[in-house]
Parts: sequence; structure tokens; C-alpha cells
Amino acid sequence: MSDLKIAVILGSTRPGRNGKAVADWVMDRAGARTGAEYELIDLADYPLPLLDEPVPAAMGQYQGEHTKAWAAKIAEFDGYIFITPEYSHSTSAALKNAIDYLYGEWNNKAAGFVSYGSLGGARAVEHLRGIASELQLAHVRQQVSFSMFTDFENWSVFKPGPQHDESSTLLFDQLESWTRALKTVREV
Repeated sequence: MSDLKIAVILGSTRPGRNGKAVADWVMDRAGARTGAEYELIDLADYPLPLLDEPVPAAMGQYQGEHTKAWAAKIAEFDGYIFITPEYSHSTSAALKNAIDYLYGEWNNKAAGFVSYGSLGGARAVEHLRGIASELQLAHVRQQVSFSMFTDFENWSVFKPGPQHDESSTLLFDQLESWTRALKTVREV
């Protein structure tokens, strides 16, 4: 088994969310991989209030127990796949809030994106790429985007097309490669 650990972060906490089915699909494909160990992290399991830390995250002086627990969990991983919906042409507030709580835990690690929305969640990923860059979180080019029109029946039953298998394999390949490379950077 690989020594790489990658978190698949489910970035929606909305009741009745479509993201759970997308995350399960990603985890199903991740289960067949040998290049890294994957773990699903559901933001619904980490109730983070709207950012309430008095000191900027870059200082690493977390005060809230919820922040310390979140930081400890995120620090366990070498890389991340963010599962994001597209809400109002951006990512979810829950995911942005969870990201903003931390800084050093994200540094010199790799990230990939899986999105869903009316335009496949492309605009949400564009925003996440800028956020990731600020956090020194290297993001791979490949992403997987699901359309609410073609990959969901009645906008709620997830039925992805077979074309997503190839793009997800490329995402996993790129992410595992970058994750391994950046692990050496953190070890120096």
C-alpha cells in the first residue's frame, strides 16, 4: 500500500445535496487505486461556524476546539480532491469557510477538483484554483465536471456518463504524481 494519503473533501452540507453521490462515485474509483490511500471527509461531520478565529490562519494559532480538530484532520493528508457544487457561479460557502480556517496544513500539497452544476461546476473550480494558489496548494490541470443536465436525472439522481471514467483516471494519475513530488518538498 502507498504511503500517500489523499482526502476526498465533500464540499456541500446542504440537505438533499447531490454531492454525496458524486463523492461516493469518486471513492468507488479511488478504491481501485494503489498509488494512494483515499479517505472521504464530509464537511457535514465538521460543523465549523462562519470563520470565528481571532488570529489569521497563516499564524497557526488556532484557538477554537473545532478549528484544532479540523486542522488535525487536514494535516493527516498529503493531497486533496475537492468535491464542489457550483452555487451562484462559485464554490459553496461551507467549503470556502472550511478552507479559510487553515493555512499551513494546506501548504506544499496537491489538489484536484471534481465539480457539478449546470455548467459542470467549472466556475466553482476556477475560484478554487485561485484560492488554492494562495494557500500554496498545487492544483493539477485535470478536473472532472458533471453537468446537472446530462449526469443527473431530474437534477437529483446521479447517473454519470462513461466518459467520466477516463477523465477521473487522468485526475487520479496527475494528483498522485504531484502529491508524491510535493511530499519530498515537505520532507526537506
